[in-house]
Amino acid sequence: MTDDRKATLVHISGRVQGVSFRVWTRKQAQRLGLTGWVRNEDDGSVTALIAGPDGAVATMLKQFWDGPIGASVSRVDTEPAPAGELPSEFIIRH
Repeated sequence: MTDDRKATLVHISGRVQGVSFRVWTRKQAQRLGLTGWVRNEDDGSVTALIAGPDGAVATMLKQFWDGPIGASVSRVDTEPAPAGELPSEFIIRH
C-alpha cells in the first residue's frame, strides 16, 4: 500500500441492521474505489474494513454517519488497520 492509501477498521452502532447497511456500504465503497469488507455483528452493530486513498476513506467515514434510508447511526468508531491481506474488491462478509 502506498503512502497515500490507508486502511481503517470502522465500528458503526445504532439502528444499522435490517436496513441494508451492508449493501449500501458496498455500493458506496465501490463508487469511491475502496476495497475491504463489511459484516454484521451479533450485538446489532456493523464492522467494516475500508482501504484506499486518504480522501476516499475520509469521505466514506463521513457517509457512515448518514447510512442508508432507515438507518440511525449513533456512533462511528475507527482505528487504523494493518494493510496486509486486504481483498482486491469490496465484499460483504456473512
